[in-house]
Amino acid sequence: MLFLGAAGKSAQIPLQTWLADAMAGPTPVSALIHAATMVTAGVYLCCRMFSVIEMAPEVMQFISITGAVTLLVAGFAALVQTDIKRILAYSTMSQLGYMFMAVGAEAYQAGLFHMLAHAFFKALLFLSSGAVILACHHEQNIFKMGGLRKKIPFVFWCFVIGGGALAALPIVTVGFFSKDAILGAVYAQSTIANLPLYHTLYWVGVFGAFLTSIYTFRLIWVVFFGEEKTHAHAIHGVTYWAPLAILATLSTGIGYFLQAPVANLLSAAKIPSFVVPEALEEAVVHAEHLASGVALVGLAVGIFLFAFAYGAVKSFAQTSLGAGLAHICRTAFGFDALYDLVFVKPYLFIAKILGRDPVDSMWLVLPAIVKAGNGFTSSRQTGSLREYASSMSIGVVVLLMILIVIQVVGK
Repeated sequence: MLFLGAAGKSAQIPLQTWLADAMAGPTPVSALIHAATMVTAGVYLCCRMFSVIEMAPEVMQFISITGAVTLLVAGFAALVQTDIKRILAYSTMSQLGYMFMAVGAEAYQAGLFHMLAHAFFKALLFLSSGAVILACHHEQNIFKMGGLRKKIPFVFWCFVIGGGALAALPIVTVGFFSKDAILGAVYAQSTIANLPLYHTLYWVGVFGAFLTSIYTFRLIWVVFFGEEKTHAHAIHGVTYWAPLAILATLSTGIGYFLQAPVANLLSAAKIPSFVVPEALEEAVVHAEHLASGVALVGLAVGIFLFAFAYGAVKSFAQTSLGAGLAHICRTAFGFDALYDLVFVKPYLFIAKILGRDPVDSMWLVLPAIVKAGNGFTSSRQTGSLREYASSMSIGVVVLLMILIVIQVVGK
């Protein structure tokens, strides 16, 4: 129950559908609560409640599985979204999946460090997207943008830095140090706990990094390169560039030095640190390097698909197979439609029935009966002596017949 509460708070499957819809708010709000303070609270809760959750090893495995499935679903969904903030929303969901994978593998320090790193580079991306939306006259469809690197070059470089951290580009971004620490810990846990499950989850995380690189490059390429489709205007002012500059700096490799405060927090909260045995150190380093290499391959694939073979991508999207796959990913595997069928429509049906007050109608039967009896007895008050006498005679006859029947039955 604790984890399910955290899953709802941090938008993990099956309680993830609200996060993408919550992006309708202003971008500063998104940067604050959807990148740093609110959705990550579930991860922090699980880390602080480690002593309780570790009593149920099956729950620890379930946490990692949930995180892995979430990051895959969110990664595929982000590949085909057209709203700039919705893409970032699904990427948030995906990165939260990495954090929960770390929690389930007992790598609390890696999970919390990625949470801190994510706060910087995702807030940078959200605020940068707000600048893009403002420059494009409140347009949020990325396919109605294009060519913005010349109009707002500072935002372009902020997007490159934030996107690089999101895709975990090696050495130069903080995302490299935090995400690779998670994948290395998950890989090590498969040997330490002797559970092949974590080895599988490691490969899921690696594939998620591959997807992240592709949709991140897609976002940057479509928004900042190509033909300008919406006339954009430049943005000026210290309130515009100062927050972006601070976040961009912390999203680079400089953010690596933030590991020390996280370690101090863990020791102060008496949360154990994940220690890789010496025999596994070399294998874990190779696993981390492999993950970084796959992320770079994803970047290369993204460059090839959108910079050189975009026509082929569009042609495939127009086929029945491509359109079907795009629809599945765009709807995030149909969770909204499923919940609408299972929860929303039955609720509306019940509300429609209750809207007619069936309970009140049931209690109204009693006054209806009384009213009907009153109407019948009132109709018999005619004032005719002849009717009264005949009624009394009939009543006497009926009573005599009842007494006779009782006597016969009694004998």
